[in-house]
Amino acid sequence: EGVYIYAGHPGANNGEAGGGLGYWTTLTPGFGIGFASDGETNSLSNRFGIELPFAARLHQKAPEKNIAIIKASRGGTSLALGASGYGDWSLDYSEGNRRNSYDNALTAISGAMTNRDIDGDGAMDVLTPRGILWMQGESDAAHTAETAAAYEENLTRMMNLLRAALWTDELPVVIGQIKDSGDTPETRVMPYSPEVIAIQNEYAASHKCATIVKVTEGFEFPEDDPWHYLSENYLELGEAFADAVLALETSCPPGD
Repeated sequence: EGVYIYAGHPGANNGEAGGGLGYWTTLTPGFGIGFASDGETNSLSNRFGIELPFAARLHQKAPEKNIAIIKASRGGTSLALGASGYGDWSLDYSEGNRRNSYDNALTAISGAMTNRDIDGDGAMDVLTPRGILWMQGESDAAHTAETAAAYEENLTRMMNLLRAALWTDELPVVIGQIKDSGDTPETRVMPYSPEVIAIQNEYAASHKCATIVKVTEGFEFPEDDPWHYLSENYLELGEAFADAVLALETSCPPGD
Protein backbone atom coordinates (compact mmCIF):
# COMPACT_ATOMS: atom_id res chain seq x y z
CA GLU A 1 0.00 0.00 0.00
CA GLY A 2 1.14 3.51 -0.78
CA VAL A 3 3.37 2.48 -3.70
CA TYR A 4 1.99 3.23 -7.16
CA ILE A 5 2.96 2.07 -10.63
CA TYR A 6 2.19 3.21 -14.14
CA ALA A 7 3.10 0.24 -16.35
CA GLY A 8 2.93 0.98 -20.06
CA HIS A 9 1.69 -1.80 -22.34
CA PRO A 10 4.86 -3.60 -23.52
CA GLY A 11 3.48 -4.09 -27.04
CA ALA A 12 4.77 -6.69 -29.44
CA ASN A 13 7.56 -6.17 -31.96
CA ASN A 14 8.21 -2.81 -33.57
CA GLY A 15 5.12 -1.33 -35.16
CA GLU A 16 2.32 -2.49 -32.89
CA ALA A 17 -0.17 0.17 -31.86
CA GLY A 18 -1.07 0.67 -28.19
CA GLY A 19 2.42 0.39 -26.77
CA GLY A 20 2.97 2.41 -23.60
CA LEU A 21 -0.70 2.76 -22.62
CA GLY A 22 -1.38 2.37 -18.89
CA TYR A 23 -2.70 4.05 -15.78
CA TRP A 24 -1.69 4.60 -12.16
CA THR A 25 -2.56 1.77 -9.79
CA THR A 26 -1.31 0.27 -6.53
CA LEU A 27 1.77 -1.91 -6.99
CA THR A 28 1.13 -5.66 -6.85
CA PRO A 29 2.81 -8.72 -8.36
CA GLY A 30 1.91 -9.28 -12.01
CA PHE A 31 3.79 -6.58 -13.93
CA GLY A 32 6.36 -9.00 -15.35
CA ILE A 33 6.38 -10.77 -18.72
CA GLY A 34 2.85 -11.45 -19.91
CA PHE A 35 1.47 -8.19 -18.49
CA ALA A 36 -0.70 -6.10 -20.81
CA SER A 37 -2.75 -2.90 -20.62
CA ASP A 38 -5.13 -0.97 -22.88
CA GLY A 39 -4.88 2.17 -20.76
CA GLU A 40 -8.10 1.41 -18.89
CA THR A 41 -7.69 -2.19 -17.75
CA ASN A 42 -4.55 -4.04 -16.71
CA SER A 43 -4.11 -7.73 -17.41
CA LEU A 44 -1.70 -8.96 -14.74
CA SER A 45 0.60 -11.92 -15.38
CA ASN A 46 2.00 -14.61 -13.10
CA ARG A 47 5.43 -12.97 -13.16
CA PHE A 48 7.02 -10.00 -11.41
CA GLY A 49 9.83 -7.66 -12.34
CA ILE A 50 12.41 -5.80 -10.28
CA GLU A 51 9.78 -3.16 -9.45
CA LEU A 52 8.42 -5.36 -6.64
CA PRO A 53 11.61 -5.88 -4.57
CA PHE A 54 12.81 -2.40 -5.60
CA ALA A 55 9.76 -0.73 -4.04
CA ALA A 56 9.82 -2.97 -0.98
CA ARG A 57 13.46 -2.08 -0.32
CA LEU A 58 12.85 1.65 -0.80
CA HIS A 59 9.90 1.53 1.57
CA GLN A 60 11.97 -0.38 4.13
CA LYS A 61 14.93 2.03 3.97
CA ALA A 62 12.96 5.26 3.51
CA PRO A 63 9.41 4.72 4.82
CA GLU A 64 8.74 8.47 4.77
CA LYS A 65 9.13 8.65 0.99
CA ASN A 66 6.21 8.55 -1.44
CA ILE A 67 7.01 6.07 -4.21
CA ALA A 68 5.72 6.11 -7.79
CA ILE A 69 7.18 3.93 -10.54
CA ILE A 70 6.83 4.33 -14.30
CA LYS A 71 7.61 1.01 -16.00
CA ALA A 72 8.32 0.96 -19.73
CA SER A 73 9.89 -2.38 -20.45
CA ARG A 74 9.82 -5.12 -23.06
CA GLY A 75 12.04 -8.18 -22.75
CA GLY A 76 14.61 -9.01 -25.39
CA THR A 77 14.87 -5.57 -27.00
CA SER A 78 18.08 -4.10 -28.39
CA LEU A 79 19.32 -0.54 -28.55
CA ALA A 80 20.64 -1.12 -32.06
CA LEU A 81 18.25 -1.13 -34.99
CA GLY A 82 17.23 -4.62 -36.07
CA ALA A 83 19.49 -6.46 -33.62
CA SER A 84 16.65 -8.35 -31.93
CA GLY A 85 13.54 -10.25 -32.89
CA TYR A 86 11.73 -8.55 -30.01
CA GLY A 87 12.01 -4.96 -31.21
CA ASP A 88 14.46 -2.16 -30.48
CA TRP A 89 14.87 1.37 -29.10
CA SER A 90 16.55 2.88 -32.18
CA LEU A 91 15.54 6.34 -33.35
CA ASP A 92 16.25 5.14 -36.89
CA TYR A 93 13.29 2.77 -36.98
CA SER A 94 10.96 4.05 -39.72
CA GLU A 95 8.70 1.23 -40.87
CA GLY A 96 4.91 1.13 -40.61
CA ASN A 97 3.66 3.42 -37.86
CA ARG A 98 7.29 4.09 -36.87
CA ARG A 99 6.66 3.02 -33.26
CA ASN A 100 9.18 1.01 -31.27
CA SER A 101 10.19 0.64 -27.60
CA TYR A 102 11.43 4.21 -27.39
CA ASP A 103 8.10 5.58 -28.61
CA ASN A 104 6.26 3.28 -26.20
CA ALA A 105 8.41 4.57 -23.32
CA LEU A 106 7.60 8.17 -24.27
CA THR A 107 3.90 7.30 -24.33
CA ALA A 108 4.15 5.78 -20.84
CA ILE A 109 6.09 8.75 -19.47
CA SER A 110 3.68 11.24 -21.01
CA GLY A 111 0.62 9.39 -19.72
CA ALA A 112 2.07 9.03 -16.25
CA MET A 113 3.14 12.66 -15.95
CA THR A 114 -0.13 13.98 -17.39
CA ASN A 115 -2.53 11.91 -15.26
CA ARG A 116 -1.07 12.97 -11.93
CA ASP A 117 -3.83 11.98 -9.52
CA ILE A 118 -2.01 8.76 -8.84
CA ASP A 119 -3.80 7.86 -5.59
CA GLY A 120 -7.28 8.69 -6.88
CA ASP A 121 -8.13 11.23 -4.17
CA GLY A 122 -9.15 13.93 -6.65
CA ALA A 123 -6.07 16.09 -6.07
CA MET A 124 -3.17 16.38 -8.49
CA ASP A 125 0.08 14.98 -7.11
CA VAL A 126 3.53 16.46 -7.65
CA LEU A 127 5.72 13.94 -9.47
CA THR A 128 9.46 14.50 -9.18
CA PRO A 129 11.68 12.22 -11.32
CA ARG A 130 14.37 10.65 -9.12
CA GLY A 131 16.14 8.11 -11.32
CA ILE A 132 16.27 5.75 -14.30
CA LEU A 133 16.73 2.00 -13.87
CA TRP A 134 18.16 0.34 -17.01
CA MET A 135 18.48 -3.46 -17.26
CA GLN A 136 19.19 -4.22 -20.93
CA GLY A 137 21.96 -5.17 -23.33
CA GLU A 138 21.76 -8.92 -23.86
CA SER A 139 20.39 -8.68 -27.41
CA ASP A 140 23.08 -6.17 -28.43
CA ALA A 141 25.72 -8.51 -26.98
CA ALA A 142 24.31 -11.49 -28.86
CA HIS A 143 24.10 -9.93 -32.34
CA THR A 144 27.33 -8.82 -34.01
CA ALA A 145 30.66 -7.28 -33.07
CA GLU A 146 29.53 -4.04 -34.74
CA THR A 147 26.33 -3.96 -32.69
CA ALA A 148 28.27 -4.50 -29.47
CA ALA A 149 30.76 -1.77 -30.38
CA ALA A 150 27.89 0.65 -31.05
CA TYR A 151 26.43 0.02 -27.60
CA GLU A 152 28.40 2.87 -26.03
CA GLU A 153 26.99 5.48 -28.39
CA ASN A 154 23.50 3.99 -28.29
CA LEU A 155 23.40 3.76 -24.49
CA THR A 156 24.66 7.31 -24.02
CA ARG A 157 22.11 8.66 -26.49
CA MET A 158 19.22 6.75 -24.94
CA MET A 159 19.98 7.87 -21.39
CA ASN A 160 20.22 11.47 -22.58
CA LEU A 161 16.89 11.14 -24.38
CA LEU A 162 15.13 9.63 -21.38
CA ARG A 163 16.57 12.30 -19.10
CA ALA A 164 15.24 14.93 -21.51
CA ALA A 165 11.81 13.26 -21.55
CA LEU A 166 11.77 13.54 -17.75
CA TRP A 167 13.04 17.15 -17.84
CA THR A 168 16.09 16.42 -15.69
CA ASP A 169 19.53 16.70 -17.31
CA GLU A 170 21.46 15.00 -14.51
CA LEU A 171 18.79 12.51 -13.50
CA PRO A 172 20.53 9.58 -11.74
CA VAL A 173 20.95 6.47 -13.89
CA VAL A 174 21.47 2.96 -12.49
CA ILE A 175 22.70 0.40 -15.02
CA GLY A 176 22.16 -3.30 -14.35
CA GLN A 177 25.22 -5.21 -15.54
CA ILE A 178 24.26 -8.08 -17.83
CA LYS A 179 25.53 -11.60 -17.21
CA ASP A 180 26.23 -14.46 -19.60
CA SER A 181 25.39 -18.01 -18.56
CA GLY A 182 28.59 -19.14 -20.28
CA ASP A 183 32.07 -18.43 -18.94
CA THR A 184 34.09 -19.10 -22.10
CA PRO A 185 33.82 -18.07 -25.76
CA GLU A 186 32.57 -21.58 -26.53
CA THR A 187 29.77 -21.57 -23.93
CA ARG A 188 28.54 -17.97 -24.11
CA VAL A 189 25.02 -17.36 -25.39
CA MET A 190 26.08 -13.75 -26.04
CA PRO A 191 29.33 -13.82 -28.03
CA TYR A 192 30.05 -10.17 -27.30
CA SER A 193 28.93 -9.96 -23.69
CA PRO A 194 32.41 -8.97 -22.42
CA GLU A 195 32.39 -5.96 -24.74
CA VAL A 196 28.93 -4.78 -23.67
CA ILE A 197 29.72 -5.34 -19.98
CA ALA A 198 32.87 -3.23 -20.34
CA ILE A 199 30.86 -0.43 -21.98
CA GLN A 200 28.24 -0.52 -19.21
CA ASN A 201 30.95 -0.17 -16.58
CA GLU A 202 32.68 2.62 -18.49
CA TYR A 203 29.41 4.53 -18.80
CA ALA A 204 28.80 4.30 -15.05
CA ALA A 205 32.37 5.37 -14.28
CA SER A 206 32.50 8.30 -16.68
CA HIS A 207 29.06 9.88 -16.40
CA LYS A 208 27.96 12.12 -13.57
CA CYS A 209 25.07 10.77 -11.53
CA ALA A 210 25.40 7.23 -12.91
CA THR A 211 26.31 3.96 -11.24
CA ILE A 212 26.18 0.24 -11.96
CA VAL A 213 24.67 -2.75 -10.17
CA LYS A 214 26.95 -5.81 -10.44
CA VAL A 215 25.17 -8.40 -8.31
CA THR A 216 24.48 -10.37 -11.49
CA GLU A 217 28.03 -11.75 -11.25
CA GLY A 218 26.82 -14.32 -8.73
CA PHE A 219 23.45 -15.08 -10.34
CA GLU A 220 22.40 -18.54 -11.52
CA PHE A 221 20.28 -19.70 -14.45
CA PRO A 222 17.52 -22.32 -14.66
CA GLU A 223 18.69 -25.53 -16.32
CA ASP A 224 16.41 -25.00 -19.33
CA ASP A 225 16.92 -21.24 -19.71
CA PRO A 226 20.40 -19.77 -20.29
CA TRP A 227 19.07 -16.18 -20.53
CA HIS A 228 17.11 -15.51 -17.32
CA TYR A 229 17.94 -15.72 -13.62
CA LEU A 230 16.35 -17.50 -10.69
CA SER A 231 13.50 -15.79 -8.84
CA GLU A 232 15.65 -15.15 -5.77
CA ASN A 233 18.17 -13.40 -8.02
CA TYR A 234 15.51 -10.98 -9.29
CA LEU A 235 14.61 -10.19 -5.67
CA GLU A 236 18.26 -9.41 -4.97
CA LEU A 237 18.54 -7.35 -8.16
CA GLY A 238 15.58 -5.14 -7.26
CA GLU A 239 16.97 -4.52 -3.79
CA ALA A 240 20.38 -3.63 -5.25
CA PHE A 241 18.78 -1.12 -7.61
CA ALA A 242 17.04 0.51 -4.65
CA ASP A 243 20.27 0.76 -2.66
CA ALA A 244 22.00 2.29 -5.67
CA VAL A 245 19.27 4.91 -6.17
CA LEU A 246 19.43 5.92 -2.52
CA ALA A 247 23.23 6.20 -2.70
CA LEU A 248 22.99 8.44 -5.76
CA GLU A 249 20.56 10.73 -3.94
CA THR A 250 23.39 11.47 -1.53
CA SER A 251 26.04 12.13 -4.17
CA CYS A 252 23.74 13.62 -6.79
CA PRO A 253 20.68 15.14 -5.07
CA PRO A 254 17.73 16.48 -7.07
CA GLY A 255 18.56 19.83 -8.63
CA ASP A 256 22.32 19.37 -8.22
